[in-house]
Order: sequence, then structure tokens, then C-alpha cells
Amino acid sequence: MSASTGYYLEDEEKSIAGLEDARDVYAIEAAPDRVIVKRFGRLGPFLSRLFASGIEARGVERVPENQRESKNAWNNILMWWSVNTVFDIIPIGVLAQSTFTLSFGNAVATILCFGALGAVSTAFVATLGPMTGLRTMVITRFSSGYLGCTIYSVLNILTQLGFATTTVILGGQTLSNVNPGTLPSVVGIIIIGVCSLIPCIVGYNMVHFYERYAWIITLISMLFLCGLGGKAGYNINAQKPLQEEMGHALTADILSFGGIVFGLFTGWAPIAADFNCRLPADTSPMRVFLLTFFGLFIPICFVTILGAALMTITDPAYVAAFRSGSTGGLVAQVLSPLGHFGQFTLVLLSLSVIANNIPNTYSAGLSMQALGRPFAIIPRFFWVLMAFVVYTVAGVAGREHFSTILSNFLRILSDWTAFFIVIVAEEHFIFRRKNGPLGGYNLDDYDTPSKLPIGVAGILAGCFGAAGAVIGMSQELYTGPLGEMVGAEIGFELAAVFSAVTYFPLRALEIRLTGR
Repeated sequence: MSASTGYYLEDEEKSIAGLEDARDVYAIEAAPDRVIVKRFGRLGPFLSRLFASGIEARGVERVPENQRESKNAWNNILMWWSVNTVFDIIPIGVLAQSTFTLSFGNAVATILCFGALGAVSTAFVATLGPMTGLRTMVITRFSSGYLGCTIYSVLNILTQLGFATTTVILGGQTLSNVNPGTLPSVVGIIIIGVCSLIPCIVGYNMVHFYERYAWIITLISMLFLCGLGGKAGYNINAQKPLQEEMGHALTADILSFGGIVFGLFTGWAPIAADFNCRLPADTSPMRVFLLTFFGLFIPICFVTILGAALMTITDPAYVAAFRSGSTGGLVAQVLSPLGHFGQFTLVLLSLSVIANNIPNTYSAGLSMQALGRPFAIIPRFFWVLMAFVVYTVAGVAGREHFSTILSNFLRILSDWTAFFIVIVAEEHFIFRRKNGPLGGYNLDDYDTPSKLPIGVAGILAGCFGAAGAVIGMSQELYTGPLGEMVGAEIGFELAAVFSAVTYFPLRALEIRLTGR
């Protein structure tokens, strides 16, 4: 199989057994539908009809270069625009005042700075999709080995299910606030979950088609919300009296809220290559990077800043609406002057979370396959269905604790994605560079554990990163020694530093001893 210049190694002479394995891998890559149909015997005809109807058969198998296409290239920005121009990003901005008592100016500065850092990190990971033709979790096998990939896949499953849970809760609660007393939030949660499931069952092309256009209606609805908020009266100085003490307390709030913002951006890093791995291998990495960066940075910053701005409205009716109905209640109050059209707009905003939840659902299924071969042989759509069941049940069970789940989950999320990104980046830029120790990626080895790194370096560096996150943690459940000393959440910063410092010498030693 061919490779893009600088990222593939020269093919080595293979044994007869190796040739047979290569043929098997190639068959799965070239025609996964045929392999799955043959594998499941009596269920084969049923699966064959499903795949013939348009259900995606390809899971974590590499996409051969002769099956790549450039038709979704612009979705590197349009998809992420749809995914993040959504209602469930608003509560992140709300947290700036409701949880951390930041003034509007400090909230905006924090969002922009930590958001830029997170967007750069995620956009880098996205560039690896076209280069390798692999899903994001499978790419980690080249830095952390087969076992390391399994560990990352578990973390990513929890991440995507956590994102999905908070998304369906908010969407369901908002639907129930359209006309209070008529639609239980449980029913709303199920509606959001089912609508997210359908495109993911169909697969890659359906996901891209939906995400290419979903942002248009949502952006118009957001502009209505922004304008009506201004009519209600933004008071950007409203929170300033809360920070009269300034100094250490302000620094602590900025670091803690910044960690949440960083996690909001980097939460997409473990799936960033899942949606562009079918682009040609010669696609410009810089183009992918820039499109992904702006597809993340502009909409997330806009919506989170809008959420922070809504919290500056001091009208007693709006304050009461937030206290009684959280973010959904506040937004419903802002839209109330429009009457029935305002209710219709609220419905559109609540349904916008579907665009955000589709990547969570789709990639959770892929991460389940990436756990190992016994999981990979099960069709992708089965794991997608399992993910839907899990996060819908979790959403129904946790619907009364949305704010707590959201803030704690995002802070923990930023910690593991930090060391994940650092390890993948060091492997790519140091060890896999053109003239580096390994000279590139031999992508034919992606599913051959004996030819992949043992993974000791990646796993140990990840453990050191996790230790740094624990030491810097500052949450209700636990506060680490440095987190207590600083008085703020600094988990993701320490996770990144600890893993960066330890991965380089460990990986260099691993390559010296094993040659891979």
C-alpha cells in the first residue's frame, strides 16, 4: 500500500505468513462490508442488505488511498462550525459567573486565551487523519502501542459518553421549558438521543451531510437570542463588585474556568481525525489545521461569550428564570417577548444540540471497536447503538444535577486530553519526523501488535500525566496538594508538563532497546 512522502517507511521483505496476514488486512480495508457479511454467517444476508441500503460498514480499518475522496474537505470547518454553534455551549459561558463569579471582561479574556490553546491542540490532531487514513484512537498505537490504544479508547469512551449525557440533559430540559408542564424532560432527553442516533447509524457520509448545513438555522437562532438579550439589557459591569478582592482569588477563578474552556476545545481532540480520514493523503496539513482551528475557535468563543453575556442581565424576572430553570429557563425568558415565535426559536435551539451530539455518538462506537480485535469484528453500528442506550439512561438518571456534572466532568476531561495531545505530538514531531529516529509511520502495521511500539513509554508518560492532574486537582470530590496550595484547578497544566518531560527520554530508550 502506498504512502505519502515522509510518513511511510520502505516495505520490508515479508514471510509467507506475513503475506497472508497482509492480504487479510487489505481485504478488510478494501471491502469491510464483504468481510463482515462473510464473518457472521446466518446474519450475513441481513447485514448485506443493511450495507447495501447505505449503512456504513467501515469501522476502525484504515481507509485505502484509492478509496479517499476530497468532497468533504471544506467540512473541516463547516462540520466543526455546526458541532459548536449549539445551545449546549451556552452553559459553559454561564459557569463563568454562576460558579466562578468572573466579571464579563475577565470571562471573555479567559475564553479567548484558553480557547486558542485548546483549538491549536485539537487542530493539530485533525491533521493526522488524512496523513494516515486512520481513526484517532488507532493513531495512538504508533506512540503508546496496542495496550496504550486500549487505555486511551476507554478514556475516550467515557469522554464521549460524558459529553453526550450532558448534551441530552440540556436539550431535553430545554424542550420541556418551551411550554412548561406539557413535555417531561425525560421524553425530551429521549427525543434528542434518538435524533442523534439516526445519522450515526447510517455513518460517515450522513454525518457530514447533516453537519454541513446544521449551523445555518442555529446561527440565525443565536443571533435572535443575542439581540433579545441586548434588549433585556446587558450589564457588563454587573459582576465587578463580586471581584473587589481581586488578586489570588481572581487568579484561581481564571485558572479553574480556563481549564473548563480548554477541556471544551480539547474534548474534540480524541475524535478529530475520525471525520477527515477519508481525505486524500496529499491533502495540505496546513489547510486542515487552519480550517479545523477556525471551525472550533470562532463558534465556541461566540457561544460561550454569549452565555457569559446573558448572565449580566440583572432584570429580576431574568434572574428568577435562571434560578428556577437554569440555562434553559433563562434562555426561554430572553425569547419570551417573541411569543409563539420565541417558543419556536427555543425549540430550534434545543434541537441544535443534536449536531453536537452526533460526533460523540459516532466516535464512541469507533472507540469501542478500537479496544481490540474482539471488539473490532463487531459491526460499528452495534456499538453506536450501545452508546446511545448508555448515555440516554445516564441522562435520565442525572437530569437533576446538570451543572455539577458539567463543571466537574469538563475539568477532569481537560486533564487527560492534555497528556494525550502532548504524547501524540512528541511522537509525531520528534520520533516520526522525516529524518527522525523512526523516519515516519509504517501504516501497514497499524493492526499488528508485534510491529507496533511496546507502549511502555506512552503508558508510563500517561501515568505521570495523570499523577500531575491529581496533584493539581481542585474539585469538590478531591483537592490535590498543589491544587490546594494554588487554590485553583491546575490539573491540565501539570498533566501536560509531566507527560512532556517524561515521554521523550522513555520513548528514546524504548526505541533504542526495541527498534520500534
